[in-house]
Amino acid sequence: MNFLAHTHLSPDNDDIIFGNFIADAVKGKSYLKYRNDIILGILLHRRIDVFTDRHPIVKNSKSIIREHFGKYSGIVVDIYYDHFLARNWEHYHYDELSKFSTKVYFILAQRFLLLPTRVRRMLPFLIAQNWLSGYANLNDLQRVFNGMDRRTNYISGMGKAVEVLEENYELLYSDFKDFYRELEFYSKEVLLELDN
Repeated sequence: MNFLAHTHLSPDNDDIIFGNFIADAVKGKSYLKYRNDIILGILLHRRIDVFTDRHPIVKNSKSIIREHFGKYSGIVVDIYYDHFLARNWEHYHYDELSKFSTKVYFILAQRFLLLPTRVRRMLPFLIAQNWLSGYANLNDLQRVFNGMDRRTNYISGMGKAVEVLEENYELLYSDFKDFYRELEFYSKEVLLELDN
């Protein structure tokens, strides 16, 4: 899953949201330097990633687009799923997406000095371009994929990811709906387990 899903799957706890957001930039056991709820968010993120990568529905989504993106299919599917979550946000959260996004940006900015270097460099762009809410529309999604394609020296093919999404929209959306229901349940179980 990508940024929006990870923050959405966190409970209403600023430190857990923060930890879940930064987790990809926290390597190995370096998470131990953070306070308890941030650690909880990092560990939750890691468990979500393992569950997602191994899930047969996600594997099916990857297989639909593999001919276009090869080894980058997992990254593309993560972002597609964030798009589906953003586009259908009212079915998954009580706050409007813009309000939720602003809250996440505030949590990150408030803890700026705790951010890993990679996230610290990214944060101004994330906020200025409103990435979390932007996943909902295809123009912003195209911008995200163009940037990622550029970072891979255009070998990922992600510049055509929106076109591929449009060609397979209903199939991929169906996968997302079935998978995300399971992921929400799993995330709640993991939080209970980690909290104990």
